[in-house]
Amino acid sequence: MVELRARWDDLVPASAPLADELVTRYVDRTRRAYRDQYLTIVLTALDSLIQLSTDPTSVRLAAWFHRAVHEPGGTPAEDAEASARLAERLLPQYGVPPVRIAEVARLVRLTGDLAAPPPDSYAPPRRDANGDVLLDAVNAVLAADPSRYAVHTAEVRRDAGDRRAALEHRYDEVRELLDGHLYRTQLARQRLSPVARVNLEAELAELDSELPAPWRGWQQAALTATALFTGIAAAMVAIAAAGASWRTPAEPDETGWPTVALAVFSFFSAPLLFRCARSASQRARLVAGTVLATAVTGLLIAWAQAPRTNPGVGVGLRVPLLISALVLLTLAGSAALVASLLRTRTARFLPARNLGQQLAWLAVPATVALVLLLIVQPLSRSYVLRSNERVEGAPGEAGNAVPSVLDGGVAWVSNSVSGSGADEAIGTRYGVAIPRPSGVVEMLDAATGALRWRYSRTDSDEKPVIAATGNGEYVLAQFADVGYLLLDANTGRRKDAWPGRTRDNYILQAQPLLTAERDGKVHGVDPSGHERWTYDSGDCTDTGAIATAETVLTFVSHTCDDRPDELTALDVGSGKQLWTRTSTDTYRRPVVVAGLVVVAEPGGDGDVPAALTAIEPRTGDVRWSWQVPKTWACRTLLNAAGKYLIVVDCPGPSSAENRRTVVTAIDANTGLTAWQTHAPVSPRMKVTVTADGRVVSLSRGSSTCVANVIGRTGFRQVRLPAGINCARDPRAVGNLVLTSGRDTVIALR
Repeated sequence: MVELRARWDDLVPASAPLADELVTRYVDRTRRAYRDQYLTIVLTALDSLIQLSTDPTSVRLAAWFHRAVHEPGGTPAEDAEASARLAERLLPQYGVPPVRIAEVARLVRLTGDLAAPPPDSYAPPRRDANGDVLLDAVNAVLAADPSRYAVHTAEVRRDAGDRRAALEHRYDEVRELLDGHLYRTQLARQRLSPVARVNLEAELAELDSELPAPWRGWQQAALTATALFTGIAAAMVAIAAAGASWRTPAEPDETGWPTVALAVFSFFSAPLLFRCARSASQRARLVAGTVLATAVTGLLIAWAQAPRTNPGVGVGLRVPLLISALVLLTLAGSAALVASLLRTRTARFLPARNLGQQLAWLAVPATVALVLLLIVQPLSRSYVLRSNERVEGAPGEAGNAVPSVLDGGVAWVSNSVSGSGADEAIGTRYGVAIPRPSGVVEMLDAATGALRWRYSRTDSDEKPVIAATGNGEYVLAQFADVGYLLLDANTGRRKDAWPGRTRDNYILQAQPLLTAERDGKVHGVDPSGHERWTYDSGDCTDTGAIATAETVLTFVSHTCDDRPDELTALDVGSGKQLWTRTSTDTYRRPVVVAGLVVVAEPGGDGDVPAALTAIEPRTGDVRWSWQVPKTWACRTLLNAAGKYLIVVDCPGPSSAENRRTVVTAIDANTGLTAWQTHAPVSPRMKVTVTADGRVVSLSRGSSTCVANVIGRTGFRQVRLPAGINCARDPRAVGNLVLTSGRDTVIALR
């Protein structure tokens, strides 16, 4: 107290009582902060700066008064206002001129806003020598001895009341101080600033450890991780693009060096952007901006150079992959630039890695991987699919086919379908679909044979494999190197593209839709390609399946051991297992007739079954069994025609001399023979069965083709007009019989 009293040094003549009162206020035992040690530090710093002021006496008086009034929990502004009023009340009693009193009060009030960053010393809005000196002296406590500074900050926080609120307020205040200039005068900056920054950073680290803030700094960490991992992702996508073609069909001299150069550039940019995101330097922002500008420029060039599509030229996978790589690199450069700017402005000091930052470093690479799998890859595939497809024609209302009576006439002849014929046709609700080479599907009107629509792809040069599904509403087409596409049977527009993982699956049945894999897995699939369920028969199994409208029957044979074969029923909608039965015999040639599954039971070493058995699919019960005559010796073809099972075989030995065919219709409801017809037709000819049970085959006559028709009413042969190709198989679409001409499809009347 004596030492502090000696510093008054007759600032105001005959003012010893005033000095004693002020000292008493600072050493009051009820005061918990801004005590005499604090005032000593301020006055000591003021001695070294006072020469810079224009009114030293006013500055010294303001230093003595600026915390003369202090209420626990009060704000600096409240203390400064109360202290200024105290000076205005006491100083007139000691003859201090009013002008000086006003200056002292003004200076004291300035100390109420110490935390705000001071103006830039190189371009101050105005000069205030007295205020600058006083505020620098007050802030000299920031450069005190570390132990003394720690005691002061602890006293201030304890004096503030609520500890959590005080910690948070002080944390923000220290961050704000570190982001600006600590001192107004150049002299104070030189002498005090280095030590003050060390003290403030140490305090900030201590506050960070005391505050429960597990997420602080996650934004900076997320931006840094984004800059690194999106740069790496850009390199990976660019490498993938190098192996793809720029256009379809690919040009012989097509080079991939631009994508290779982009991959190399992205690979080396990733660590550079990582360092830029962690730096606040001008160089870091320049590097990040350069990468960003390069990526944007490359994106514009790639977009402008994309091939223009036409019926003979399409877009290769390299185009969307290259654009995706450039977008990722743009994102990486942007993240690095924003991180550098953020670090410069508001995050110059970040705490040690906490939970938020750790989670950010884990979440960003996972997010980038998901973006590649769920966004980049699907969008690239969608772009290629959309860019390489064409739909021609404006289909009107579909015509209804007139059933073929097979009287030797022709109902209609299609336009050229070069490379295809009737044996590849399928029936839909809106006409007859024909696959053609070079990735083309055509829909013919069933009543006239006119072309309703044509769907073509420039990225497929092979004939697609097609099937009708969705009750004839859709055409499911498998294109080489593309996969399964779902086409609207009425318009030819693509409705869906199956996921890439289904590309190697094969169709077991189109209605309802079943697919299978080579390893024995069977899938219940929607027309869109969505797998409702999967049945896995296990390793070393050979699995087949057939389905009714409600039930799937799977036939499993074990190839690695002697376990018996299995017959398992599954629900079509859910894949739920209904029942399982083992058998020592392998069921063959399953066919669905009137809601039942009819199978051929083996009859020994020959290909002819011993019996045909009808199984109720929901329960596994055997509805009936029809014994196959032992004299039959051919392939025993089974076909469904309404409620009848049509069986085609040959009586007698299976030999070249045998020229007899027998057709039997079995009522699926009773298992009894409805009718049977023998015909002098070779049993080795390919046949087709109409919806009303007629069995039709083609044979060569003396000059033209002959249609062999075997049905309920007997057997007859019909001479067909010239131009029909007897070497190609006929195809029945309902009751319409189709044959092939020279690059045409011919419907028989």
